[in-house]
Amino acid sequence: MANMRFAVGFTRLIPQIGYHHILMILIAIAIILLSLLLAGCSSSSPLIPNIFLISLYYKSYPPNFAPSQVDPGVTTAIANIVGRAQLEVRVGYFGICINPDGGAFLCSNNATSLATQVSVDQDPLNLIWVASTFKDSIVFPYLIIVAIILAFLCFLLLATFPGWHEETNDDGSEVRDVKPFPSRPVSQVSLALIFIASIFVLVSVLWQHTASVAASTIAQDLGNGSVKSGVGTTAMVLGWFGFSLLIIVTIGLLVMILSIQLFDKLTDD
Repeated sequence: MANMRFAVGFTRLIPQIGYHHILMILIAIAIILLSLLLAGCSSSSPLIPNIFLISLYYKSYPPNFAPSQVDPGVTTAIANIVGRAQLEVRVGYFGICINPDGGAFLCSNNATSLATQVSVDQDPLNLIWVASTFKDSIVFPYLIIVAIILAFLCFLLLATFPGWHEETNDDGSEVRDVKPFPSRPVSQVSLALIFIASIFVLVSVLWQHTASVAASTIAQDLGNGSVKSGVGTTAMVLGWFGFSLLIIVTIGLLVMILSIQLFDKLTDD
């Protein structure tokens, strides 16, 4: 009986879901994804340390040699300095996480406090300092923050769009479901907001991707044979997927506005 009531209620709800409700759901998902991206490495909570831009860690492997190396033997000196260190450092937009000995991650937005919790033997090449320099000098999260604010404002404007309601004739003989068109100025402002938010996210994700790959490659080459690095796949997926959702909403709003304009012209004729 309960399942039947739920099915009936859900069936009645479906016709009440408007086009703008779908756009609002997409915006909400995009805001959540971008917020998770910004929250990466900000705390030791489960899964949060796995959202990172780059990771640097000590690992012994056969060094790469090239004719352009003036002193190929420096890799041996670096390996002797590193010793048995196995520390891993992960960098997010607002925090750094370290794993000194393969156990749990320690996360903070203050690199100095993290550095005081490890010994010289655990971080002989100052990877924590390198990660802090990357976070403070290269990472720029504020475009994403502005984009989230703009997307939220667009969400609020979409919430003002009229929904389905019942109207009766003057004599009360017929009941009809009617959905008025949304205000054109509100629709245009919503489109402008979500378009700007999409551009901001695109610029941020492109910068994030390029900077992370470049920093990761350089760090690994400098620690040739002793330091490995990687780019955070989860952070990349969150950024690009959030951007894709905002672009879908932008196109959806544009199609809606153009369709309403075309309908108005047809009815005027």
